[in-house]
Amino acid sequence: MNRIGKVVMLALMFLAPNILHAAVITGQPAPDFTLTDTNGQAHSLSGFKGKYVVLEWFNHDCPFVKKHYDAGNMQALQKEYTAKDAVWLSINSSATGKEGYYNAEQTNKMFQDKGAAPTAVLLDSDGKVGQLYGAQTTPHMYIINPKGVLIYQGAIDDKKSTDSADIATSKNYVKSALDAAMVGQAISDATTKSYGCSVKY
Repeated sequence: MNRIGKVVMLALMFLAPNILHAAVITGQPAPDFTLTDTNGQAHSLSGFKGKYVVLEWFNHDCPFVKKHYDAGNMQALQKEYTAKDAVWLSINSSATGKEGYYNAEQTNKMFQDKGAAPTAVLLDSDGKVGQLYGAQTTPHMYIINPKGVLIYQGAIDDKKSTDSADIATSKNYVKSALDAAMVGQAISDATTKSYGCSVKY
């Protein structure tokens, strides 16, 4: 690598350290991980094999996340698909002291106040799992099928705004992917570009 190339690489590492690591690949096995939830219980992805698993990166201080929670959209998805025996894991990768970081008790109260219904809320304050999956925004969504294969990653929908009014006219990629996969159909948009606030590693 020449001198200019090295300077560019160093600049990228400084300005956007999370862009350089390899993201997970749609259609390939999802990497296993273990995280502790807000009630002190450990959960491993491999322990949910045989079920659909949704990973939702969140930060309740982010206006893009507020868009979906204030309108009840995220909660409705959680309730709809956990009722269909899917596992919904909400993950917070905000580092200690960064925007969106709250301790377990505070996080539980927020989810309770919002009427949220994930299977578990997982804490990833060291960012290892977020970086393993290449989570770049909140929200950033991933779906893993019962065989452990990543079948969707990207945005929650196609309206890149903070306005809850846009939800009604948007295409919900997560709902579309789950509905298709659960009846054995191909997913039309298996990888999309996520939008939202940057994950606060």
